[in-house]
Amino acid sequence: MSTALMNSTHMNRTLQAWRLRLPLERPYRLAFGPVEALDTVVVRMAVADPPAGEAVEGYGEATLLTGYTDETIDGAWSSACALLDAAARPGFDLAGALDRLEPDQPFLATAFRTAAEMAAMAPALTLEEPARVPILGLLQGDSPAQLAAEIDGLLAQGYRTLKLKVGFDPARDAAAVAVAQRVLSDRARLRLDANQGYDPAAATEFLSRLSPDGIELFEQPCAAGDWAAHAAVVPVARARGIPLMLDESIYAVSDIERAAQSGAAGFVKVKLMKFGSMDRLVAAIARIRDLGMQPVLGNGVAADLGCWMEACVAARHIDNAGEMNGFLKPRARLLADPLVFREGAIELPARWRPRVNRATLDRLALATAGPAGKE
Repeated sequence: MSTALMNSTHMNRTLQAWRLRLPLERPYRLAFGPVEALDTVVVRMAVADPPAGEAVEGYGEATLLTGYTDETIDGAWSSACALLDAAARPGFDLAGALDRLEPDQPFLATAFRTAAEMAAMAPALTLEEPARVPILGLLQGDSPAQLAAEIDGLLAQGYRTLKLKVGFDPARDAAAVAVAQRVLSDRARLRLDANQGYDPAAATEFLSRLSPDGIELFEQPCAAGDWAAHAAVVPVARARGIPLMLDESIYAVSDIERAAQSGAAGFVKVKLMKFGSMDRLVAAIARIRDLGMQPVLGNGVAADLGCWMEACVAARHIDNAGEMNGFLKPRARLLADPLVFREGAIELPARWRPRVNRATLDRLALATAGPAGKE
């Protein structure tokens, strides 16, 4: 049905978009620089008389993070405005336009496709029973005392998997890991994420300083496109007993297959914004398992919409802590009925259909496009 909504006649279909900058409660430290706000495009698709015979609407999200993806917020917004202008013309093939857009701008294409999927309440978004989706907590303390306080606070909130960002300096990063391991004392699993911050020599030095105790995985040590660099780290990680995970290197099923064929990772992380639609995301997760690896799902740099959609998939298809905690970072929430976080998990009611707060979108918008306004 979502394809039918995208191909509805221009008389029946309404498309709108908002460009947002969502300030965070605190800076999110990454190897390629701190993130202080989410740069997000939200797309709304409404159809007045779909096949079901009643008006429906759906929303999709694209949050662009410089350094993680080649897409930029300026480029995404320009393309979104162009798509909305073209979609107002009779006979415009939106589905075909998104197919052409996706190779270069998968995040933006996903925003349009998932808006249609939400409007259609695709099966992947419809949970027949309530669900709890455990998610991980983030460690960002600089000193041992700060890390210890953060760990105690996160454990008290119910988190049982924590993530520590590394990729800055091998010696200092390893010292921070040792502090976390000592304070955790096996009370939670620990994930380490370098966000491409190391070269092979630095990654090797970092690993050589680690004890594997309590470490669930080590994520993306080297540059996304440098598979040779990553391959150089694989034997060192194996010798240390620390599984590797790829994230930034994974954009398509072909990347998943390459990871399996090369033995590059025991874990593969996927995110909705890379895969274009809910169905494709579910298929990617299945392919990871088919190839003998473990899937991890979730976007720590996404707002409410993307995190809700990923949590719906995780409820059925993932058996480890989700990384869809981005919705907890901004000061503002986009949903009128916010996602519920309790005891370390997102709680999803059965057959829940969230409502987007249009007033919040309008208030936070740097620019709008579509019937509600032009840039």
